[in-house]
Amino acid sequence: MDRVFANRVFAALPTTVFEVMSQLARETGAVNLGQGFPDDRGPEDVRAKAAEAVVSGWNQYPPMLGLPELRTAVAAHYAHHQGLDLVPEEVMITSGATEAIAGALFALIEPGDEVVLFEPMYDAYLPLVRRAGGVPRFVALEPPHWRLTEEALAKAFSPKTKVVLFNNPLNPSAVVFPKEDLELLARFCVKYDAVAVCDEVWEHVIFDGRRHRPLMAEEGMRERTVKIGSAGKIFSLTGWKVGFVCAAPDLLKVLAKAHQFLTFTTPPNLQVAVAYGLTKPDSYFAGMRADFAASRDRFASGLAELGFAVLPSHGTYFLNIDITPLGESDDVAFCKRLVSEHGVAAIPVSAFYAEGSLRHVVRFCFAKTNETLDRALERLAGLTR
Repeated sequence: MDRVFANRVFAALPTTVFEVMSQLARETGAVNLGQGFPDDRGPEDVRAKAAEAVVSGWNQYPPMLGLPELRTAVAAHYAHHQGLDLVPEEVMITSGATEAIAGALFALIEPGDEVVLFEPMYDAYLPLVRRAGGVPRFVALEPPHWRLTEEALAKAFSPKTKVVLFNNPLNPSAVVFPKEDLELLARFCVKYDAVAVCDEVWEHVIFDGRRHRPLMAEEGMRERTVKIGSAGKIFSLTGWKVGFVCAAPDLLKVLAKAHQFLTFTTPPNLQVAVAYGLTKPDSYFAGMRADFAASRDRFASGLAELGFAVLPSHGTYFLNIDITPLGESDDVAFCKRLVSEHGVAAIPVSAFYAEGSLRHVVRFCFAKTNETLDRALERLAGLTR
């Protein structure tokens, strides 16, 4: 039989490195610092609101664009925390940020349109761009600072550029892009009349006094930005899959049509709980950041004391090491040996590049209990002795 019954974009994809490493961790009993989820159960009051709503509330189809109370809460939340002037009619609720990203790409891209992608990148981006018919143009960022440059952007942008897919803070590099980089990217978007799809799910998980700057707030970007957020990241409830999409009315209209034929709606009890959570006082968000920063510092200090070359982590749940000083040049082989011989699962950052071109950086998730982090450090000590 010669006919291929599967879509070639997805059929050609290998098993993700995240599943490979997680499977190895399960088989070996390793400490899993590969997948990016916290050990914490998330805020009890938000979880209680979801439980109350599922028992006593409405469990039939909510409005396709999301519950009005949540759309209102998202607009108010971004006005308070980021100074954005949004109205509820410019907000849509999706079943997670990945659905929001997929919907935006399907809504905006036609076959042959060029899409600028920044490497390292979240692993869903490239398959979704290709499935939508887009032509990827890559900007490879370099450690340890992962900054945007005018030269790199000039090589990637062209008159065919339709969409820029931009993740800030950036997983896996853990960089929070400074204002200078955002201004530079905004100028290119305006010059080439491109729409920026901004994956800003880590916007609240930033450290050391930094404040998140949405690309939407930069000059010329209000009408050409799709801002995407995630309740799962804001409240450390990664399994909830409640995403926010913010865009000007003309953009949101077409985004909503794509969403209509993907998930259509999102569980109403979770929407009720997230609407409540977004009104929590500033002290909650400051405390959440402080707790994650303490875990980052504990793990980073432990790694440094063991002799690892630790790269800066300004946000997200992740920090990276450079394995070059260890005499290593293959991050995939290193991670497989790390899990099988030392009992710690990590992720090779080459998995976040289209061609795996960067091979000397490894990512750990530090959003774990002190006990878990200390156990990992004990096992890693055997690698540098």
